[in-house]
Amino acid sequence: MRFRGLFTVSIGKLKGFSLSQPMNLTPTFFRDEGKPVEKLQALICYSSFSTNGDLKKGYEKMMLAKDLACLVEESSHKDERKVKSRMELKRSIELRVKKRVKEQFIDGKFRNLMVNVIAVPITLQDAYNCIKLNSNVDISVKDDSICFNSLAKELLDGSFDVGEDTVSFSTRGVAKEVLILPNPKMIIVQEAIRMVLEVVYRPHFSKISHGCRTGRGHLTALRYIKKQVSSPSWWFPLILNKKVDANIIAKLISKLEEKIEDDQLYVIIRSMFDAQVLNFEFGGFPKGHGLPQEGVLSPILMNVYLDFFDQEFYRLSMRYEALHQGDDKDEDKSHSKLRNWFRRQLKENDLKCTTNDNSGPRIYCCRFMDEIFFVVSGSKDIALSFKSEIVDFLKNSLRLDVDDEQTGVLPCDGSNGSRFLGALVKRCVQEGPATSAVHKLKEKVRLFASQKQDAWNVGCVRIGKKWLAHGLKKVKESEIKHLADSGSTLSKVSCFRKAGMETDHWYKVLMKVWLQDIKAKAAENEESILSKYVAEPALPHELKESYYEFMKCADEYVSSETATTLALLPNSSSNSGSVTITEILAPTDAIKKRLFRYGLTTSEGYPRAASLLVLQDSIQIIDWFSGIVRRWLQWYQDYDNFNEVKLLISSLLRKSCVRTLATKYRIHESEIEKQFDSELCRIPSIEEVEQELTYETSYSHPFDNDEALMYGISYSGLCLLSLARMVSQSRPCNCFVLGCSVAAPSVYTLHVMERQKFPGWKTGFTSCIHPSLNKRRIGLCKKHLKDLYLGHISLQSIDFGAWK
Repeated sequence: MRFRGLFTVSIGKLKGFSLSQPMNLTPTFFRDEGKPVEKLQALICYSSFSTNGDLKKGYEKMMLAKDLACLVEESSHKDERKVKSRMELKRSIELRVKKRVKEQFIDGKFRNLMVNVIAVPITLQDAYNCIKLNSNVDISVKDDSICFNSLAKELLDGSFDVGEDTVSFSTRGVAKEVLILPNPKMIIVQEAIRMVLEVVYRPHFSKISHGCRTGRGHLTALRYIKKQVSSPSWWFPLILNKKVDANIIAKLISKLEEKIEDDQLYVIIRSMFDAQVLNFEFGGFPKGHGLPQEGVLSPILMNVYLDFFDQEFYRLSMRYEALHQGDDKDEDKSHSKLRNWFRRQLKENDLKCTTNDNSGPRIYCCRFMDEIFFVVSGSKDIALSFKSEIVDFLKNSLRLDVDDEQTGVLPCDGSNGSRFLGALVKRCVQEGPATSAVHKLKEKVRLFASQKQDAWNVGCVRIGKKWLAHGLKKVKESEIKHLADSGSTLSKVSCFRKAGMETDHWYKVLMKVWLQDIKAKAAENEESILSKYVAEPALPHELKESYYEFMKCADEYVSSETATTLALLPNSSSNSGSVTITEILAPTDAIKKRLFRYGLTTSEGYPRAASLLVLQDSIQIIDWFSGIVRRWLQWYQDYDNFNEVKLLISSLLRKSCVRTLATKYRIHESEIEKQFDSELCRIPSIEEVEQELTYETSYSHPFDNDEALMYGISYSGLCLLSLARMVSQSRPCNCFVLGCSVAAPSVYTLHVMERQKFPGWKTGFTSCIHPSLNKRRIGLCKKHLKDLYLGHISLQSIDFGAWK
């Protein structure tokens, strides 16, 4: 807290300070004397007495000085007592590393980063602390399991063996798949390299890149497509398919050499690729099949490699937007002066050439790791030509396989839309004020007409039923009168009555003949017969005509075109325009299918008990369901059909949790809800989800969900842990989470809930892990078991090689 300019003393001296000039009273000034309260009191009192001599006012100002001085002390103590979040701690650690990296920037390149930054004990310690923060482990607790001095020495003298610091797992059967994971020492080295590369390349990454970067993730990518892309005409995604080979590694190293000059660093990176502990695959399964791109170092290297593509996209988009200027006169575009200047340079026009800002195509691109989505505002020929050049660059220059046959150029106004990041991107019409008012009025007219129709039908049916009762009554009266009137219709029909036939039976026969005569089988129901053939012929002609004329006018108004109706409204031309917007829709059908595959719903979509969770404790079961609900709803929070998603997820999973507990305790579901009422509150309801998302949007720090710093946690997925056995004294173990040395009271078995043939993490579902890790035993303490359920840590925080 600073008191700059609060107090100005005009005359006198105090404790050696000149009071003839305005003084800047800052906390530094107070610390020099060591007595902030007394000094502030003296300054204010002296100033007050020297100006007016009023002792009373001087006393009041002295009390004010005490309050202000105490405020200084309280604020300083408050800052000391404030506990930093793990996100703030990670950012402070990376800022320290950033300072060390910046010191190595010499003559336009970063030099000797391995010797002076990475292979330094304090940097390795910072990297380990970042890993512990990802694992939700307190970094203030000392851990002597790893000697950073010896690890730094091994990196410096070249004795660090990458192959020895790995652990491999293989699947059973004929076709064995091998998964190689890093040991804790290797993870620390990879994290240190990642932190250094982030500092070097973060300022140079393109704005079209949204994957695993600071302040950028899948939500920012979808927001860009929804809000920043104007007047799209055509769009298409590109699917990349390629395993990393020697050519890609060589091109990646050449890209790194443009900004970093360090042979030792490249030797370590190459050795990691050779040992297969570092790897990434374009478009296919991530290496761990559920751990996105496997390892903290893979995302930054993929972004560095695809930076070639980002630069080429900007070059091609600039050329297409400049050379095709004026092709599309009706498009509404906006261009900057710098972009117009580039156009003039490319077209070799003089300075007098002016460009029309409302003409010309625009090309947009959004890249999330290796998923790329293009939008073209212009003609289809431009879109096809641009796609052809982009595909040629990816195949020939980057040596990637592109499946362009399955991803054709589609019109944006199509009904099917396009897929990106597991979401459906569509264009829809957003109604203007006048159009919305007309549709509301139509809905009111339709509702009013339906009410009148229902009332008309009910009245006619009532009349028809009374007609049936009246007919039976007349038949019975005719028997009493012995059919005295021989000329009546009933007397003529009575000759068809058989001897001994009861009155009710005879009346039914008459009704049957009548129904056959009017062809009643073609009618929808008996009510329509009573209304059309009985009641309506007896009603007044004017009443029937009035009713049908009203229904005809109402139907014509409701079914009429909106434009025709708007023409009847006053001043409709100014506010009737509809706007076409881009919608991002969550795949509700895919969510339902996954809930069924995970065993949480039946094939008809009804919730069921999760059999693999029954053996766990009730609190663990509730935490598991709570984690799924919160994680999925956070993933889909910005989607346009979020209301449908949250209703689907919250209601189904809460009911599935109740039925799982009912199966566990073999009691009725209503009793479970009463018994676990307070515990079931951990599964958020729809209203609680809305309140939490509103609070997070309003009060959370913009980097609280930073995918670059908290990599892997957002994609922690839906892996199911089932209880295997209790750890006995003969085989104790500690928690397998990196950095946690707490004893694990239980050992759990990891189960694969679903086998997928595409990267499920791109749609928010990372349930499928590598087959070699299926049935793998892991030890977890109670805290980290809950963290894994609630999505506070990811599977990357678990050391699968800890079980010896």
